Amino acid sequence: MLVIFLLTVFFLVWDWLMERYGDRMWEELYPIRDLLSRCWFRMRWIMYALLLAAVVCWLALDTARQGTRQLVSFFGLLLLIFLMMLFSKHPFRWSWRTLLWGIGLQFIFGLLILRTTFGLGGLQWLGKQAEIFMSYTNSGSEFVFGASYTDHFFVFKVMPILVFLSAVISILYYTGFMPWLICKIGFIMQVTMGTSPTESMTAAGNIFLGQTEAPLLIAPYIAELTRSEIHAVMTGGLAGISGTILGAYISFGVEATHLLAASVMSAPASLAIAKTFWPEMETSRVTARQDLKMDAGACTNVLEAVSHGASCAVSLVANVVVNLIAFLALLAFFDATLSWLGGMLDCPQLSFSLICSYVFMPLSFMMGVSWEDSFLVAELIGKKTFLNEFVAYQRLSELIKRRKAGGPEYVNNLKQFISVSPTHHIVQGNLYFPRGAICCTSNRNAIVYSHK
Repeated sequence: MLVIFLLTVFFLVWDWLMERYGDRMWEELYPIRDLLSRCWFRMRWIMYALLLAAVVCWLALDTARQGTRQLVSFFGLLLLIFLMMLFSKHPFRWSWRTLLWGIGLQFIFGLLILRTTFGLGGLQWLGKQAEIFMSYTNSGSEFVFGASYTDHFFVFKVMPILVFLSAVISILYYTGFMPWLICKIGFIMQVTMGTSPTESMTAAGNIFLGQTEAPLLIAPYIAELTRSEIHAVMTGGLAGISGTILGAYISFGVEATHLLAASVMSAPASLAIAKTFWPEMETSRVTARQDLKMDAGACTNVLEAVSHGASCAVSLVANVVVNLIAFLALLAFFDATLSWLGGMLDCPQLSFSLICSYVFMPLSFMMGVSWEDSFLVAELIGKKTFLNEFVAYQRLSELIKRRKAGGPEYVNNLKQFISVSPTHHIVQGNLYFPRGAICCTSNRNAIVYSHK
C-alpha cells in the first residue's frame, strides 16, 4: 500500500509540474537535449551491449544454480521470435528498438514479480486481495438465487463475478482513475519502445480491459490509424485479459498471482510481436502524447455508473454461457466421432484432446514445460486455440482439483495433473523455484506456461 501511495503521489506531482511548467522546462533543457541527440547513437549501442552482457551473465549464473532447464525456454523464446521475423509482412523492416524493449520490459517485469521477495510478496498480496474482493459477489448471488446457489457453480457463482467487476470498472472510469492509470502505463511503453501513443495506450488498456473495450479508449483516432497500428491494437486485445474475465478464471481455482503476472507481462510483449510481424511502413498521424484525450465516460453520477456497468455485463454473461454450451457440446461430439473412427483402427482412445496433446507438445516443451507435463499443457493450448478459452480453463480447473485432492499422479500411465513444487527457496534475497515448477497462466488468446 505504501508503494502504491508513493507512486500515485509521484504521478500526481509530475502531472501538476508538466501542466504548469512543462513547456518552460523543455526549453531550458535544450543544451542537454542537444548533447544527447549528438551522442545518442553511441550511447544507445553501449546500453544495448551492456544489457546483452547482463542477460548473458544472468543466464550463465542462473543456469549454474538451477540446471539447464531454463535454457530450453530461453531458446524457445528465440525460436518464436525468429518465426515472427520469418513470416513478417515486411521482412527486415522491423524495429529492433520495439522488439528489444518489448522483450526487455517483459523480462524486467518477470524478474521483479517472480524472482524477488518483495515483488512476489506484493503480487501475492494483490492476488489475495482480488480474491477477497470478488468474494463479496456471493452476497448478491445468495440474495438472488438462494442459499443453494453454489449447486450450480458456474452460472450462479462464476457469472455474477463478471457483473460485479463490470460495475466496479465502470465506477473507476467515472472517477477518472482508470483513464489516468492507463495513460501512465501507455506513456512508459511509448517512451521506451518507440511505439505510437494510440497503440501504446490500447496495449496498456488491455491489462485491465477486454479486446472490445480497450479500442474505445482511442475511438476518436481509429479512423487515422495505420495498418500496422490497427494490427497492434487487435494483437493487444487478443493477448490481454479483461478484469471481468480474470475474475471468472480466478474462481476456477487458478492462482490470481499467475493471472496478474501474465496480464501485465503481455502488454509490452504483444506490442513487440505485433510490430515485428507487421512493421510500421507509414507515418503515424497521432504522434504527440498530448494529442490523446481519454473520455472518462458518459455517466453523470456514481449510481448511474454502477447501473451502466452492470447492464453492460449482461451481454458478456450471455455470450460466455451460450458459447460454452455450444463448444462443449461440439467437443463431446468430436470426441465421440474420433473414438468411433479410432475403434476401427484399434485406437478407441483417439480424441480431440489426444490429437492436440501431440500436435502442440513441441510448442509447450519450448515454453519451458517439463517433458512429462508437456502433453497436458499441449491439450490446453489446443482447446484454447480451436475451441474457447473458457473450455480450456474448465479443463484446467479439473487438473487443479485433482492435484489438490492428492490423488495418484498417474492412472493407466496417463498423467492426471500438472506437477508443481510445493516449496520454494530464498537465495540471496531472490525467490527461486526448484526445477519442475510450472506456473500456468493465461492471455486471452493463448495460454502461457512459464517455468519460474
